[in-house]
Amino acid sequence: MKSPIKRIAVNTGGGDAPGLNAVIQSVLIAAANRGWECYGIRDGFNGILFPERYAEGGVARLTRDKVRGIGHLGGTILGTTNKGNPLHFPIKMPDGSTREIDRSDEILTYFATHEIDALVSIGGDGSLTIAEALHRKGLRVVGVPKTIDNDLDQTYTTFGFDTAVGFATECLDRLHSTAESHQRVMVVEVMGRYAGWIALHAGIAGNAHAILMPEIPFNLDKVATKIRSRDADGRLYSIVLVAEGAQPSDGHRELLAPAEVGHAERLGGIGERIARDLAERTGKDTRVVVLGHLLRGGSPTAFDRLSALRFGAAAVRALDEGHTGIMVALGLTGVNHVALAEVAGRMKAVPLDCDTVQTGRDLGICFGD
Repeated sequence: MKSPIKRIAVNTGGGDAPGLNAVIQSVLIAAANRGWECYGIRDGFNGILFPERYAEGGVARLTRDKVRGIGHLGGTILGTTNKGNPLHFPIKMPDGSTREIDRSDEILTYFATHEIDALVSIGGDGSLTIAEALHRKGLRVVGVPKTIDNDLDQTYTTFGFDTAVGFATECLDRLHSTAESHQRVMVVEVMGRYAGWIALHAGIAGNAHAILMPEIPFNLDKVATKIRSRDADGRLYSIVLVAEGAQPSDGHRELLAPAEVGHAERLGGIGERIARDLAERTGKDTRVVVLGHLLRGGSPTAFDRLSALRFGAAAVRALDEGHTGIMVALGLTGVNHVALAEVAGRMKAVPLDCDTVQTGRDLGICFGD
């Protein structure tokens, strides 16, 4: 039987998302109310792996004063990173090559040495895969699902998604007026990696005329036909919303940088490509807007803020009840517990038969197929 919890740590990894600070605040307060100490790890696990980088220490005690008033703020007071996975940590070899090593035992040693009993790991698929590995090595871990992409399995939604969709929808609202004024085609590229949740939800809410997402390989001739059909009806502008991971049925995804040791591939550039090709096919004045990291910033919506606070409190409750190796997941009626093994390495794509896709088709939106 494991010893009672006296100290826990919390970290944030991967891309930032609105609501991270609300989770940190909730974890600290829920832990403090149980008499536990709470420590924040800087920049994923870098605070442990590179303590020399931090003048005030890579792992610092959190207090109520440090988290007071941060729930509405974007970003994360702990910092985050999507580089330097401790399970596959890149190091330079004497011959100049790069290879990966496993540094996870250093994290376990740190927890044992400093008598920290458990970890609340806030992150997406990559971070929760690390959390699951640490759990298998004996660390008490509870994961909290975070990503604006909403592509984590086993949870109804992730915090950050609603904020990203709301901002993207507002941008589409603004683009309608300028596109109509100039009779242009506006191509809007949004994040989402290999899942089209942001594109689908924002596209339908924001009255896009075409939505291109990774789950449906597209034929750009179908989009051009949609634009010409609108022109023929006297509607001389069109909004095309494209997810960064979308790809043509006869082609490949656009990349800003390929995968390399220690780094996943960086998606991007599909908006420019589509705008150029649509201009050639339709002869219309075409512009591209890349929302990019704007989707990650800003204050979380009330929904995301509440979800984050619920997740943080639920994570501490789960530890208090003796759970480990789980992720707290949002269900339709409450917060559920899901084994990290059922989440790690799995992606939740948009089901093509879901009501939201069917709604888009009923509204006449072109999906490029």
